[in-house]
Amino acid sequence: MDLLLILTYAAFCVAIFKIFRIPLNKWTVPTAVLGGIALIGTLILLMNYNHPFTQVGGQIYATTPIVPNVRGRVTEVPVKPNTLLQQGDVLFKIDDTPFKSVVTQRKAMVAAAQQNVLRLESSYKQAQSIAAQAEAERDKAKREAARYLKGYKRGAFTVQQVDDRQQASKAAQAAYNAAIASANEAKLAFESQVDGINTDVAEAQARLDKAEFDLDQTTVRAPTTGYVTQLALHPGMMAVPLPLKPMLTFVNKQDRYFVGAFRQNSLQRLSVGDDAELLFRSIPGRVFKAKLVQVIPAIAEGQIQASGSLLGTSTLNTQGRTMVLFKVTDDLSSYNLPLGVNAEIAVYTEHFHHVAVMRKVLIRMKSWQNYIYLDH
Repeated sequence: MDLLLILTYAAFCVAIFKIFRIPLNKWTVPTAVLGGIALIGTLILLMNYNHPFTQVGGQIYATTPIVPNVRGRVTEVPVKPNTLLQQGDVLFKIDDTPFKSVVTQRKAMVAAAQQNVLRLESSYKQAQSIAAQAEAERDKAKREAARYLKGYKRGAFTVQQVDDRQQASKAAQAAYNAAIASANEAKLAFESQVDGINTDVAEAQARLDKAEFDLDQTTVRAPTTGYVTQLALHPGMMAVPLPLKPMLTFVNKQDRYFVGAFRQNSLQRLSVGDDAELLFRSIPGRVFKAKLVQVIPAIAEGQIQASGSLLGTSTLNTQGRTMVLFKVTDDLSSYNLPLGVNAEIAVYTEHFHHVAVMRKVLIRMKSWQNYIYLDH
C-alpha cells in the first residue's frame, strides 16, 4: 500500500511540475519529497491507529475430553470418526459384568431392609402389648398394696404381708417402666425415617442408586451434538477415571468465532459492533465481512496465580496482545474451512472512516498474494 501511495504521489508531483512548469532545483525537489513523506506517513499512521490489522488470528473452538466415570475394559467402540453425532449417541462401552453383579447385590440389600422394616413393626407392636400387660400388672399390684394397707389398719393383715405387697407393687412399677422403655426403643427403630422412608431402606436404596449409576456409566455417550476426531480407541483397551486420562476428544458443534491478537496501541479505537474483514490463506483472492463481538478483557501474559513465588519485573516485561472476538457475517458454508483455520483480520472503526479505504485496498492486495507461495 505504501508503494502504491508513493507512486500515486510521484505521478501527482510530476503532473504538477509539468502543468505549472515548476523548475527542478534544490528547493522544489526536496519540498516535494518532504511533503510526500509527511503526507504518506500521516495517512499510514492514521490508518494503522484507527483501522488496525493483525496477521495473528484464527478460529477457536471448544472440545470435551471424554473421561470415563468407571474403570473397566473397553468392549465396543461403535462410533465413527468425523461423523456428526447427536447428544446421547453411544461413543464406547465398558465391560458391565462386575457392575451388574453389584446391582443385583444392592437390590437384595434393599429387599432385606424392607423385610427388616416389617420385623421392626412386629417388634414395636409386641413391645406395646408387653407394655400394656405390664401396666395392668402394675395397677393390680398397686390395688393389692392399698387393700393390704387398709386391712392392716383394721388388724386384718400383718406388717410383713403389707410390706410384701408394697414390694410387689414397686417391682410391677419397675417392670412397667422397662416395658415402656423397650416400646419406645422399638418405636424409634421402626419410625426412624428420611423423607418418609425407613433409614435402613433409604441407605440400601442409595447404594442401589449408586450401583445403577455406575452400571449406566459403562456406556459412554456423546455429551452434546458434535463428532469425534482422530479416533484411536479400540476394544480391549483399559478405561480408567483416575488419573484423568481422556479416551476420546469430542468436538462440540458450535457457532464459528474468530479471534485476532491486536497490538495494544489501537485498543482505545476498538468497539463492539465495529465492521471487520477477514482473509484466509486457504481462500486466496477473497475477503469476508465480520463484526467485532467482544474485546476480551484480559491479557494472558499478565496473569498470576497463588504460589510461593513473588511477582518479578520479568512478568511485567511482556508484549502481550489484546484478544478480540469476531463473528463472520458472510456465508462460509461453501468453503472447506476446518476448525482452527488461520485468518488475518482488519477492523474498520468510526474514526477517520475515509482512511479505511486504504486498509480495504491493502487487505485485498494481501489476499491476492496468497496465490503466490513456494513449498521447499
